[in-house]
Amino acid sequence: MAKDQKKQPRPKAETPKGFRDYFGADVTERKQMLDAIAAVYHRHGFDPLETSAVETVQALGKFLPDVDRPNAGVFAWQEEAVPGGGTAGDWLALRYDLTAPLARVAAQFRNDLPSPYRRYAMGPVWRNEKPGPGRFRQFYQCDADTVGSASVAADAEICAMLVDALEAVGIARGDYLVRVNNRKVLNGIMETAEIRPDQADDVLRQIDKFDKVGRDGVLALLTTGRKDNSGAEIGGVGLADAQAAPVLAFLTSKGHDNAATLANLRDAVGSSEMGAEGVDELAQIADMLAAMGVAEDRAVIDPSIVRGLGYYTGPVFEAELTFEILDEKGRKRQFGSVAGGGRYDGLVERFTGQKVPATGVSIGVDRLLAALRAKGLSGGESAGPVVVTVMDRDRMGDYQAMAAELRAAGIRAEVYLGNPKNFGNQLKYADKRQSPVAVIQGGDESERGVVQIKDLVLGARIAAEASHEEWKAQPAQTEVPRDQLVAEVRRILG
Repeated sequence: MAKDQKKQPRPKAETPKGFRDYFGADVTERKQMLDAIAAVYHRHGFDPLETSAVETVQALGKFLPDVDRPNAGVFAWQEEAVPGGGTAGDWLALRYDLTAPLARVAAQFRNDLPSPYRRYAMGPVWRNEKPGPGRFRQFYQCDADTVGSASVAADAEICAMLVDALEAVGIARGDYLVRVNNRKVLNGIMETAEIRPDQADDVLRQIDKFDKVGRDGVLALLTTGRKDNSGAEIGGVGLADAQAAPVLAFLTSKGHDNAATLANLRDAVGSSEMGAEGVDELAQIADMLAAMGVAEDRAVIDPSIVRGLGYYTGPVFEAELTFEILDEKGRKRQFGSVAGGGRYDGLVERFTGQKVPATGVSIGVDRLLAALRAKGLSGGESAGPVVVTVMDRDRMGDYQAMAAELRAAGIRAEVYLGNPKNFGNQLKYADKRQSPVAVIQGGDESERGVVQIKDLVLGARIAAEASHEEWKAQPAQTEVPRDQLVAEVRRILG
């Protein structure tokens, strides 16, 4: 090596900012949860779909624009020019959600897929955004969509399926509620209130704050403005009180049951045909949910759900977990939303030029898993494999045979593959693996045709709690004939 050639520095062993690693229990728990959800989707007739993690930037379509970084919001790169071709290749990007790939698939295979097309998809997505607490650049999504049906029966089906999915992963009735609203109703309200198109987005932003600032706060934001908690002035939209009145009637129309809510909404939309159409759709959804056995304590019409109404074109729904947890400051609060969705047009229109109706829902995988852990339904210490210790390297085949017998009986097992000289290190390894049982057979046991079975869980409990006399009376290690290995391990595992 030349003297002037600098030695390359060692790479830092650290995860890139905004990314994280998932180890055994995290991966296992997430898979178990997604498997339970997938089983529900499968029963409802939805087919799985796996799309490429990479799409063309043109296919993604709605990444965040930036003058200086035209592909900001996504991780994008341009293919190199083909040698001799002269021009660079396509811009490619990691998918930022699972809906954009569905749009491309629905257009690309429209002549092969059934219509309507029901699909579910689960997998990682990537966002090139500034990371922060709880905000990562790679995370999992779990989506289900119906493409090609304008019937509100498809929306009702999505709501019922969402209810089934929450209960399938262990969320009990009474601990969640799926709330349903309709963008058409709000459009009707805006029509009745004579709100101009250029004011619509501002109105949506203000009514989205209803759960934080209440009726009077929204009234101020819609009209002349208000002061926030710091005393800063927040400008209002500039509506007259008469214009704000229908919007407030919409937000406060929740009744004691669906029938009362629908009646209040009909009054709020006045003579608007679009508003009346939206109320009719909500009534149909309520009837179909009832027919499917989904009562109002599981899914309910709720006009206060306004988040995302700027994107959706019809019914919208949000799954909220209603049980309380403690925040980082020890204060009680409700867990909140774990899923949302609704009906939207234009899914395939960018590719085909024709509007294709679609409805769907997306479950926040990390949030739902966090909810299960908060309820004690997940996140406990998972048992590791049974460890077959090695007392004699020359008898490795015998130890592998023991592990194979255990695995054939459906018991997770492995042979210790480190240096077998120090037996204590083998038991330390078993503890680190959270192994429930260690299998021991030295030369003496082999000659006598027996094997030692050490109950590591019981042994740890005895060591922590029992006296010496109790430890002698209840040993955690037993000797059994070699042919009873599987039966004894199964007994200990329960």
